[in-house]
Amino acid sequence: MRLIRTQDAVGQVLCHDMTQIIPGQYKDARFRKGHVVREEDIPILLSMGKENLYVWEMQPGMVHENDAAERLCALCEGGHMIRGQVKEGKLELTASIDGLFQVDGERLNQINLLDDIMIATRHGGTAVRKGDKLCGTRVIPLVIAEEKLRRAEEIGGNVPLLSLLPWKLKTAAVIATGSEIAAGRIADAFTPVVIRKLSAFGVETVRTAQPGDDMAAITREILAAKAGGAGLILCTGGMSVDPDDRTPGAIKASGAHIVAYGAPVLPGAMFLLGYFEDGTPVMGLPGCVMYAKSTIFDLVLPRIIAGVPITRAEIAGMGEGGLCLGCGTCTYPNCGFGK
Repeated sequence: MRLIRTQDAVGQVLCHDMTQIIPGQYKDARFRKGHVVREEDIPILLSMGKENLYVWEMQPGMVHENDAAERLCALCEGGHMIRGQVKEGKLELTASIDGLFQVDGERLNQINLLDDIMIATRHGGTAVRKGDKLCGTRVIPLVIAEEKLRRAEEIGGNVPLLSLLPWKLKTAAVIATGSEIAAGRIADAFTPVVIRKLSAFGVETVRTAQPGDDMAAITREILAAKAGGAGLILCTGGMSVDPDDRTPGAIKASGAHIVAYGAPVLPGAMFLLGYFEDGTPVMGLPGCVMYAKSTIFDLVLPRIIAGVPITRAEIAGMGEGGLCLGCGTCTYPNCGFGK
């Protein structure tokens, strides 16, 4: 780039976008990269505070910010993503489907440690909707050394930093435990909550049951749900250490491998997660899921429905950020819970 007085710029080519801000009316690029400066542009540029301009004078081995943003975006872009237009040196990706957004944080951090390069993403492991913004890329200076971009591309390799997985599971069974429900003493208020949360991800509840507190009866319903082809099996209630709470034992007796019983998340400490040999997930949901706005169920459900297995170590890692603050107005998922 070459710096010249604005009054001397007629006929020169701008090498970057120039933004004009008129409070309450306008904020956008008034002149785009590649614009040839005309005589009538001079008063406008001066009114924008541009006493001097950088004009195009690219040197070998240097890359313009717009081209650099494109190359960084290519490192991020996985399937089901839409690339926007470069604007003022920035480029964004948006989701083309509903699904689970994931980030390779280790490689992302390595790239962001390089001088003059930045890639910003939303939190990984979260549900996104079609049209949601996923990431933005740019370089800090107007031009950057080619060798820095090549280093970023070496770190990025051939696998995108970002992925967006479509929802995989389509059906679920909900087994509401509790003798008070089975006997009709109280209405089942738990199942409707779970059905509503599942339907938000396009999952149909194809089977419900109310087997009471008998462990063998609960186990039979779990196995019947699996035999019926339910993609996800959810047992509600009966998850504490009271003598009448039989759900954890019933799940174990069904033959499912228990990944974790208990989680460092509040609300949701008495949560249970297991898998059958064929990968079918089964959960024991504590009572908080019925009445709390956001719980561990909300944190794990997107991954479960996307078909991504959850390990014991990953559940243990939920402790940092696993405390819901119980805000008067809940803004989840746009808050720190689970992040």
